[in-house]
Amino acid sequence: MLHRQTHPEDVEDCFGCKILGINLNAGEASTRVPMSTKKWDAELQAYRDARAQGIQPASTRMRDIKVAVEVSNRAGKAFKADDSTGGLI
Repeated sequence: MLHRQTHPEDVEDCFGCKILGINLNAGEASTRVPMSTKKWDAELQAYRDARAQGIQPASTRMRDIKVAVEVSNRAGKAFKADDSTGGLI
């Protein structure tokens, strides 16, 4: 902090004064959230899209959604994870 002895007040074009004034923001990296908001929103939108097609994935996880959509596309019928007929109706 020797710089503050030279410039007790910030000087407009001084690089040292600018560096001392920087505040870092870690954003979402500072939280303990297991996934980003963007990824969360994408998973929920994929789930909504699947449900709009009559597909019922086993969960809202992207992996389960992709499996349900793939099975539905191959079978030509909507996949229902909680159905006792093996998922196809």
